[in-house]
Amino acid sequence: MLRLVKKKKRIDIETFIADSFKGLQLITEEHRNRWHLGQETAWAVDEVSGKISFSFANGEVVCAPVQVVGTYHVGEKTFTWGWKHPNVLPNLQRHAARVRDFGIEYGSEELTTQQIPCTEKRAWEYTALAMLLAEASGAYCLQPTPETFVFMTFGEIELKKRA
Repeated sequence: MLRLVKKKKRIDIETFIADSFKGLQLITEEHRNRWHLGQETAWAVDEVSGKISFSFANGEVVCAPVQVVGTYHVGEKTFTWGWKHPNVLPNLQRHAARVRDFGIEYGSEELTTQQIPCTEKRAWEYTALAMLLAEASGAYCLQPTPETFVFMTFGEIELKKRA
């Protein structure tokens, strides 16, 4: 009996990641122009509901579903993926898991190793890749401590006025 074997398409992962990062830069600029991302006076993440909110001086609040791609440790220069992060709730790991699945499919050790050495720019590139693979609306980075950055993707935004 003959079986047809579908040949897996080969891709250049570095080019794919670079293109993802360019896309993130364009989308971020669009968010800056549309609802002033980066000018927020406060932010909050509700891990249980999986929402991020940004508050602005004019009373506007922007909310969106959120996912954690991973954390970057400044001193150690390491990135820990959110797909099995000890401090990330399972409901916030889905976009990071898409990157891991992509890494498995295309044989990338870098995308499938729980903690890896990297630069902050590379952490942004990983986040851009997650945004593209998960078809998210954007990305954001929180710095809850001087040594830790939390890289996230967010979904469709909702604009509202504070009550």
